[in-house]
Amino acid sequence: MDTPVLLAPMEDVSNLPFRLIAKQTANPGMMFTEFVSAMAVHYQAKKTWRKMRVDPGERPLGIQIFGAEPDVMAETARVAEEAGADVVDINMGCWVPKVCRTGSGAALLKDPDLAERIVAAVVAAVRVPVTVKVRAGWDYSLFAAPELAKRFQGVGAQMITLHARFAKQGFEGQADWDLLKRMREAVTVPFVGNGDVKEPEDALRMLRETGVDGVMVGRAAISDPWRLARITAAVTGQPTPPIPTIYERVEMAKRHMRLMVGYQLGLDDLTRLPDNIDPIEELAALRALRAQLPLYIKGEPGAAALRGKLTVAESMKDIEALLDGFLLSAAVTA
Repeated sequence: MDTPVLLAPMEDVSNLPFRLIAKQTANPGMMFTEFVSAMAVHYQAKKTWRKMRVDPGERPLGIQIFGAEPDVMAETARVAEEAGADVVDINMGCWVPKVCRTGSGAALLKDPDLAERIVAAVVAAVRVPVTVKVRAGWDYSLFAAPELAKRFQGVGAQMITLHARFAKQGFEGQADWDLLKRMREAVTVPFVGNGDVKEPEDALRMLRETGVDGVMVGRAAISDPWRLARITAAVTGQPTPPIPTIYERVEMAKRHMRLMVGYQLGLDDLTRLPDNIDPIEELAALRALRAQLPLYIKGEPGAAALRGKLTVAESMKDIEALLDGFLLSAAVTA
């Protein structure tokens, strides 16, 4: 990892189209896939297999997996390695109830012995580095992460990432960076901090004040890859890239849409869409982007009104017409 800025694994966000945009715009040191269910891989769920698609241009890439059974996690890790993962990352931070009810994700923070067995099984199953992303603990009663980190390092984990919130918090409240400082003393492998890195100044302060080796950016990068680019530039001492124009933001929204349709269709080259596209597949791709596309124009006059129209549009042609009309109105009022 040459650049100590990482793009976080985010369900329904960090799919291949989004990662290609992030790579083109910001070139972070490493990116991660959406969460991959080990049990879904075991039962060969088609959608889950697609999550592990790797493009050579996006390396280095980590495939993040979650599950509660060491043997199934080991099996999935081997599949991820075969798919092209440069790193296999184990999710022990997802607090969403449907994940935790299976004993996976952050629920493993309550069972250190099982968590350690899972890490050991995955390390033994693959040749690529194994990393782990954790929350501080299940709830405020115990800061479990330092002791877990020692265990994970002991069985071969090569990087630890801490989201500096407890699982019970979800995304509520402020990330407690003091936890990163305390965790730093327990971690001897590369250590990455995550939580409330929203601007370049946040990344620099986290590095300076907590002693982490890298910063992981999540929600701040959603449909704003230029912010990720500014953070990366600040951390690496490069000139600050300019704020994108509304034209550049709209064009990126269109590019994201086309890539998503290509991804939904399973094309080898996501940029080469066929003339005739199955409308059902097209609509499925657009529905997957309904929360993201409006964010490209967030804050602009008229963006709120356009959001409602974008979320019900059912074709690329309709969305392009809406965005082009928005650009025209922005030019008129400028």
